[in-house]
Amino acid sequence: MADEDKDSKTEEATEKKIRDTVEKGNLPSSREAPILASLLAAMAFIAFTARDASNVLLTSLKSTFENPSQWNIENGTDALQFMHVIGLQAGQFILPAAGFFVVGGVLASLLQNPPQINLERIRPKMQNISIVSGWNKLFGLRGFTEFGKSLFKFAAISIIVGTMLANDLQSTLKTMFSDPNLLPETLLTLAMQLLSAVSIATIVLVAADLFFSRVLWHRDLKMSKQEIKDEMKQAEGDPMVKARQRQIARDRNRKRMMAAVPKATVVIANPTHYAIALRYSREEGGAPIVVAKGVDLIALKIREIAEANDVPVIEDKLLARSMYDHVEIDQMIPQQFFKAVAELIYFLQSRSSGKIGAGGG
Repeated sequence: MADEDKDSKTEEATEKKIRDTVEKGNLPSSREAPILASLLAAMAFIAFTARDASNVLLTSLKSTFENPSQWNIENGTDALQFMHVIGLQAGQFILPAAGFFVVGGVLASLLQNPPQINLERIRPKMQNISIVSGWNKLFGLRGFTEFGKSLFKFAAISIIVGTMLANDLQSTLKTMFSDPNLLPETLLTLAMQLLSAVSIATIVLVAADLFFSRVLWHRDLKMSKQEIKDEMKQAEGDPMVKARQRQIARDRNRKRMMAAVPKATVVIANPTHYAIALRYSREEGGAPIVVAKGVDLIALKIREIAEANDVPVIEDKLLARSMYDHVEIDQMIPQQFFKAVAELIYFLQSRSSGKIGAGGG
C-alpha cells in the first residue's frame, strides 16, 4: 500500500503545499553542515586562541604541580579546593573553544534556512516510533544515502589521518623526548593540518548532501493528482456548497425583485417569455430604473404581480427582448433605450391624464 501511494505521487508540489510544509518547520537541511562548522570552529580556535590559551594553561599547571607542597590535602574540603583551582585553569582553555563551537553551530543552521520558532517539530509523533517507518528510513533511499555518507566520511578520515600520522609520527615522538616544551606547538600544528585536510573532504560531502537533501525534500513533497484536486477544491470552495450559496443568492434577489414590482411604473413584456419592470419618477430625476426582469416563469410572475397591483403591462416583443440582454437590476436603462421608453411613459401618463379629465367632466 505504501509503495502504491508513493507511485501515485507523480505531480510536483503546489506552492500551498510547499508553504504549509515550510511553516511546519520541515525544511531541507544537511546533517553534515554542523560537522563542517565544528571543524572550521576548531581551526579558528587553534589559529586565533589555542596557542595563547595553551601557554597560559601549561604555565598554570606547571606552577601547580611543580610545587606540590603548597597544597596540603588532608580532607575532602582540601581536595575540592584543589579541583576547583584546576577546573578554573582548564576553563580558561575550554570556554573559548566552546564559544567557537557554539558560533559555528548557529551559523551552520542560519546559513541553510532562515530561523523560525516551530513547536510542531518537537511534538510527539507516532510515526517516529513506528517499526515500519523506521525500517523504511533504514532501507529506503534516505537510509542508503546516510550509509553512503558515513562510509565516505570513514574512508576519507581514515586515509587522511593515516597518511599524516605516518609522515609526522617520527618528528612528533622526537619532539616529545628531545624538548617537551615544543610538544604543544607540534600537536597544534599537526591538529591544524588534520583539520584542514578533513575539512576539505567534508566540504565536498556537504555540497553533495545539500544537493541530495533538497532532491529528497522535493521528492517527499510530491503529490498525487487526487491530492491536487482536493487542494483546489479547498482553495476554491466545495462546488456543492458554492452552488447552494448561488441558489440562495438567486432566491433572495428574486424575492427582492418581486417585492419591487408593485412600485414599478410600467412592465414591458413580449408577451410571455420576457418581462422587464421599470420605475420612473420625475422627482427622483434621471432615467428609468430597472426594478425586476425575468424570462419564462419569472416573467409570468412579474406580469401577474404587476396586473394584481394595477401596474401597466405593455407588450412590445422587440423592445423587451432587446432590453433584457442590456439592462441590469437596480440600474438605469442604457441610453439607446431612452427614446423608446420615454414614448411609452409619455403614452401612459397621457392616458392617465385623459382618464382623470374624462372622470372630472
